[in-house]
Amino acid sequence: MISSLSTGRPPRRAVLYPSWFLAPAFAVLAVFFFLPTVFNFVYAFTDWSAFHNDIRPVGLANVEAVLSNGALLSSLRITIVYAFLVAIMQTGFGLGLALLLERDTRINRFARVVFFIPVLMSALAVGYTFQALLKPDGPVNGFLGALAGQDVTIPWLGSTTWTVVTVAFVNSWKWMGLAMVIFLAGLKTIPADVLEAARIDGAGRWRTFRSVRFPLIAPAVTFNVATALLGSFNGFDTILATTGGGPAQQTEVLDIYIFRVYGNGLFAQATTMSLALLLLVTLLAFPVIGYLRKRERVL
Repeated sequence: MISSLSTGRPPRRAVLYPSWFLAPAFAVLAVFFFLPTVFNFVYAFTDWSAFHNDIRPVGLANVEAVLSNGALLSSLRITIVYAFLVAIMQTGFGLGLALLLERDTRINRFARVVFFIPVLMSALAVGYTFQALLKPDGPVNGFLGALAGQDVTIPWLGSTTWTVVTVAFVNSWKWMGLAMVIFLAGLKTIPADVLEAARIDGAGRWRTFRSVRFPLIAPAVTFNVATALLGSFNGFDTILATTGGGPAQQTEVLDIYIFRVYGNGLFAQATTMSLALLLLVTLLAFPVIGYLRKRERVL
């Protein structure tokens, strides 16, 4: 066979798929993501609503209305509390499960599958299920009453103080299987000789975890905290199914509030509030992620 060098012709490159094969995917992305995002910034400065047909620019009127809205500020506060509760619970539950099911036994592999099933379930289905379980006359209070020997009617979803914690627990329960898998992947990458060296130096199980294993899974911690924060800042479906924002709007996160304002026909104000949510995520989530990444380098 005569080589390409002897013939003077350039060598043939591997046949690649044409770049226009990406056109359908980019078209869908442009129509359903990029274009709505652009219009999101445009409509925020108009009087778009269901009460008149024409759309006119109003400058910063919507921004002023949003900043003077006390209900919006309350929703922002609840969103921040909810997001950090979910990040702490989801990461903690996932790490605990990963440590508990780390060994590759048949029972542990089966348990991993069981705990990962909620991740694949619809968030609405999970929310409605817990709504039925946590009613004052529901199975959870019935079980606690059987243990206590008396009637238990704890308002799990009716307390103006603790309901946000309960809803955060429900959302964390749904996603803790994903955090568990990420932590398991991190634990499996720890070299065995490092753990052996720690045991030879006399480190116990807790000291080995605190000084060796936990620092080595810092990237997994960063990933789980980041996904939990970003996901819970956009929390909607679980809260809608469990409380709908109640009681007394104490679980009305920003997405629920935007949904209610949009349902009232104030489309431009709802769009402005969605930009406020984007600003909130940028100001809070990314500095936290940056701190965790810096912590990885230190460890």
